[in-house]
This record gives sequence, C-alpha cells and structure tokens, in this order.
Amino acid sequence: MKIWVDADACPVAIKEILFRAAKRTQLPLVLVANQPIRVPPSRWIRSIQVAPGFDVADSEIVKRVDAGDLVVTADIPLAAEVIGKGAHALNPRGEMYTRETIGERLNMRDFMDTLRGSGIRTGGPPTLSQSDKNAFANQLDRLLTSHLSNLQSDS
Repeated sequence: MKIWVDADACPVAIKEILFRAAKRTQLPLVLVANQPIRVPPSRWIRSIQVAPGFDVADSEIVKRVDAGDLVVTADIPLAAEVIGKGAHALNPRGEMYTRETIGERLNMRDFMDTLRGSGIRTGGPPTLSQSDKNAFANQLDRLLTSHLSNLQSDS
C-alpha cells in the first residue's frame, strides 16, 4: 500500500498526521502538487512536483495509483476515479469515500457548481476543526491498522 496525497490543498495539520503515520507504519507516502512541497527527511516520504495546470496533480495520482492504495483528497472527482481503480479515498475531514457514496457526492458537487454558476453564493467549506483532525487521524489509523493486520495474517 502507498499513500498518495493531493497536496496542493491539503491542510498542514493533515500532512503532519500523514508524516507521522508513514514513519510509524513504514508505508510509502507520496505528496503530489503543482508547487514544491517540503517534506521531512525520511525514506518513506517524498513529494512529486507536477507542471502547473488544472487537474495535473490529479491526473498524476490516477496514473500512478494501484488497487489497495490510499488517496487523501477533498477532490470528489479524483476520489471517484481512484475508487474506480480499486483504491481507497479519504478526505481531510476523515470521511471515507466509497463506491456506495461517491455517486451521491458527485451529484451534490455538480449541483453546488450549478448554483455557483448561476450566481448564488454557497460559501466554502468551514475551517478544519480539531474534531475534523481527530476524525481524519482515527479513520487513517483504522485503515492502516487493518492493512497491516492483513499483511501479518498473509505471511
């Protein structure tokens, strides 16, 4: 399992949680962004800078992700694509996107885009709260613990 991060918009607090998790579990963590991303020195953590442009980082993640990998993103279309490839998708607020829920999330996203396109102000997401950070850390821990347990039982 690799952990991929749609890093351009990923909150610093979430990156810090991911850095600690990668070191603890010794799972590869790759941050993909249009700009340079500083990462702590670790053989488990690296960043990839892609060319500027709309969805360039997303396309790079989709190209490289494998079934069973984890992608951390708030981008619902990206989540849908990686789920289609058999990967897991987790948003920075701790919500797992699943095959069962991603269609509804895409529909809601499109609806909100339509509202904004017609001039209705919908506002942005609320600031990341401590409970959001805790939910993310807990969901990440559950997923990684399950993955590591499966590895141990397979050997």
